[in-house]
Amino acid sequence: MMIENRGALYQSRRGVGGASCQDWKPPRQRGPRSCTRQGSGAPAPGSGATIFALSSGQGRCGIAVIRTSGPSSGHALRSLTAPRDLPPARSACLRLLSHPRSGEPLDHALVLWFPGPQSFTGEDCAEFHVHGGPAVVSGVLQALGSVPGLRPAEAGEFTRRAFAHGKLSLTEVEGLADLIHAETEAQRRQALRQLDGELGHLCHGWAKTLTKALAHVEAYIDFGEDDNLEEGVLEQADSQVRELELALSAHLRDARRGQRLRSGAHVVVAGPPNAGKSSLVNLLSRKPVSIVSPEPGTTRDVLETPVDLAGFPALLSDTAGLREGVGPVEQEGVRRARERLEQADLILAVLDASDLASPSSCNFLDTVVVRPGAGSPRENSQRLLLVLNKSDLLPRGGPDPRPDLPPHLLLSCLTGEGLNGLLEALRKELAEVCGDPSTGPPLLTRVRHQHHLQGCLDALGHYKQTKDLALAAEALRLARGHLGRITGGGGTEEVLDIIFRDFCVGK
Repeated sequence: MMIENRGALYQSRRGVGGASCQDWKPPRQRGPRSCTRQGSGAPAPGSGATIFALSSGQGRCGIAVIRTSGPSSGHALRSLTAPRDLPPARSACLRLLSHPRSGEPLDHALVLWFPGPQSFTGEDCAEFHVHGGPAVVSGVLQALGSVPGLRPAEAGEFTRRAFAHGKLSLTEVEGLADLIHAETEAQRRQALRQLDGELGHLCHGWAKTLTKALAHVEAYIDFGEDDNLEEGVLEQADSQVRELELALSAHLRDARRGQRLRSGAHVVVAGPPNAGKSSLVNLLSRKPVSIVSPEPGTTRDVLETPVDLAGFPALLSDTAGLREGVGPVEQEGVRRARERLEQADLILAVLDASDLASPSSCNFLDTVVVRPGAGSPRENSQRLLLVLNKSDLLPRGGPDPRPDLPPHLLLSCLTGEGLNGLLEALRKELAEVCGDPSTGPPLLTRVRHQHHLQGCLDALGHYKQTKDLALAAEALRLARGHLGRITGGGGTEEVLDIIFRDFCVGK
């Protein structure tokens, strides 16, 4: 950016619509957890009502948790319990629950009282820990429904109220949703980091940098002709913007990794017929997904199953053996297999260790696997593990079946020998594909995050290109607005509805 030219152009236009310092305000800092969130665009739906729902899982269980949130929570707790005084805050007390109208005993339960704002939602809350039989749960829910001012909660309404009252940022809400739906160790770790606010803190730090740069530009706009400004004000703003651009670009390059961690990496098992692909899929998924037969060409279509591979989520695909199909059905299966290979994040290339010299094995090595010194036919983003199956057919203590092969793993799907080594190799490969949630900066797990970071980066590009200081300041405001939308500032109701609808009732 040419500082001298941009400043001179602005001085010639001074008074013709330039922004002033009075128009600029620093972003609202996130206040204490007990404060109500201002300007978030997310009022809690039906915030005047008190809501209730079963918060534990459906079905028969030892203990079921029923919670309320809202101004009538204390009244509901008194109405159902004897004695009718509120228990000490955040202390469990054993009480007899009775129907408030008929007086019929319902259950002996532990009750807890969470007066606002020191509660999950920021409102008065109560919890009933009842015995988990369906009749008990139904009876307590009906009793709560008979209390004036109470209504059943909608999906995600407890968390939405927590967001509206400043208890959670939007990224923390998404982390909570991901934690509830986490099925693998890696997903749990990533969700916990986001729930702890790591992504939100990162965005707040970036927004603080933009605020400082905007303050420098606004100060130069209003006081550039005076001698009260220190030298190099605009240069400082440019330096801050350059550093922020580098940070945003690095995160955007890793955006797909976080999304794969949340939804699952695409792992495709491929190889010539009868190499043991279906056996490997069954071994990794720990269930009979594919039919195993000594007859070549048994698998005609792509079979998919979600699995937990070494702690990472993956969609495992079994494909038809790659060869010239002997009929129209097998030809279509081979076409689909090649199509799926192009979409794979990780390819598990399987060969029969006892039949490496066959034409089908050699053709597979030439077309799919990278031979030493040969160019890779795959996309740069794809990764591949070469697995030599049926190692139990090789002579014990014998030499390597093919010294000229690329790095590979020996495995016997029949005996399970070599499985631990394969799982460790998969863990390393999937950590590269999905990102390791245990180390490094927080990952971008949603398209929404990527969209706003890209919008912020584009706005910074406009800042660098423009020579008008008023337009440069507006570009910084736009960039800061994109960062605010990631954590919940200025979010639209439509976006919030999409986020909260994924929660179950009672959360």
